[in-house]
Amino acid sequence: MKFFIDTANLSEIQEAYDLGVLDGVTTNPSLMAKEGITGEENIKNHYKAICDIVDNNVSAEVISTDLAGMLKEGRELAALDEKIVVKIPMIKDGIKAIKQFASEGIRTNCTLIFSAGQALLAAKAGASYVSPFIGRLDDVSQDGLLLIEQIVGIYDNYGYDTEVLAASVRHTMHLIHCAEIGAHVSTCPLKVITGLLKHPLTDSGLEKFLADYNKGNK
Repeated sequence: MKFFIDTANLSEIQEAYDLGVLDGVTTNPSLMAKEGITGEENIKNHYKAICDIVDNNVSAEVISTDLAGMLKEGRELAALDEKIVVKIPMIKDGIKAIKQFASEGIRTNCTLIFSAGQALLAAKAGASYVSPFIGRLDDVSQDGLLLIEQIVGIYDNYGYDTEVLAASVRHTMHLIHCAEIGAHVSTCPLKVITGLLKHPLTDSGLEKFLADYNKGNK
C-alpha cells in the first residue's frame, strides 16, 4: 500500500518524508487556504515547493468545473513538475477531461467519489487514481469501507490499471482496514501515519529493556 499525506503543510510533508514511508501528497483548496496559501501564483509556487520535497505523486486540484477550464488548468498544473497528478472532480465534464488527459499522458486523480458507479466511470475514462471519501460516507451513516471493497473488486474483475486511493481517512483503523481490503493507496493526516507507530506494549517493553540494561551497568 502507498502512503500519501493529505496536507499542504510543508513541515508535515517533510516529517512524513523523513520517516521513509511517504509515497505522495494530496491537497485541495481547503488545505491550501488552511496554510494561508491563496492566489493562483502562490498556489502554483506552493505545489512546486511540495514537489521539491517528495519523490512523486503530488495531487494538484483544478478549480474549474467546465471542460475547457479543467483542460487549461490541468495542463498548466502538469507542466509545473512531472510529479504532479491533476485532481479532477467526479462530474460529467470531469470524466471528459480525464479521458483527454489520459490521451495526453497526463496522470489524473478523480476526486469526490462516493459510489462504485462513479469509480467505474472514472476507470473507464482512464483515471490514474480514484479517491473515495470513506470518512465523509461514515458521517452520513454509510459504510465507507464497503465502498472501497466494492471498487477494488470491480477493478480486479476487469483488470483496470486505475488505483483506489482511500481518502478522508480519519484514524489508524481506517488505514488498516483499507490495507486489508486491498486499497492501493491511503491518504491521511500525518497523525494517522505516525499513529501506526504506537502501542502501549512497545512502550512498556522498551522501558523494561532499558531498565534491565541500566541495572547491569551500575
